[in-house]
Amino acid sequence: MLIRLVVLHICLLLSLSADAGELLSFEGARLIPTDWADGDSFEVELANGARHTIRLYGADTVELHVTDNTDARRLRAQRRYFGITHHSELVPENIALAKSLGAQAKATVQELLAEPFTVHTSFADGGGDGRYKRIYGFISLADGRDLATVLVERGLARAFGVYRSSPDGLSRDDYRDHLKDAELCAAAEGAGAWAYTDWEAIRDQRAEQRQEQAQLDAATGRAPPTEMLDVNTAARDELMRIPGIGEHFANLIIEHRPYDELDALLRVPGIGPKRFANLREWVRVER
Repeated sequence: MLIRLVVLHICLLLSLSADAGELLSFEGARLIPTDWADGDSFEVELANGARHTIRLYGADTVELHVTDNTDARRLRAQRRYFGITHHSELVPENIALAKSLGAQAKATVQELLAEPFTVHTSFADGGGDGRYKRIYGFISLADGRDLATVLVERGLARAFGVYRSSPDGLSRDDYRDHLKDAELCAAAEGAGAWAYTDWEAIRDQRAEQRQEQAQLDAATGRAPPTEMLDVNTAARDELMRIPGIGEHFANLIIEHRPYDELDALLRVPGIGPKRFANLREWVRVER
């Protein structure tokens, strides 16, 4: 028990000291099966005995566990992204179909991670459910393939979320393009979720999603932060509580860390003077 506590303490120190550009690699990791896990978030045990919940960079699988309105909205956004028809008379069937794709993603991850694998992480906070603190990471399978890439190639995940430079040397933007290209090929092949895409309706569905998200960002029902957030350490869900900052901008803010001063937020794509003026009311750079 004492050894395990020491190991966990060392991992905590690593998470505090590792800078945003530093990835640490842990070989010989194994998957810990849990009921709550899905295709892009799951518990692993490192060879040193430490356990962590990993949130994959760049890949977003369909929601499997929908327990509140936030989960329901994300599931709807995912259905619209893949173009899974959402006519009113088909909603129950389409929800069941989407969840089945989420279950397929989870089963695929369990199969792919049956052999020991390598975790690459800088211990950046992945947000999510407070009961299961997540850290962002990459997973290299036993055969060397990138797990997020495999899920996108099979049409079981969309190329979406937080990106960063990859373990094999791709820059953040190159890794994003790599996953977007894999997604394009999956769509062309009708793989996974893309087999159910309504190509005549997908453009309208995505436009509807963008419009709805803009409305939510402008008038979110989430309670705003009760105190100033450190823009370098705040979790995605904390940033999303800032009025006018939805999931898209929260992800971008995390991607462009660290910030030496608040003005550096202006280098984030889409954050102009007006959005920056709003942000500076809610965030700070802790020295």
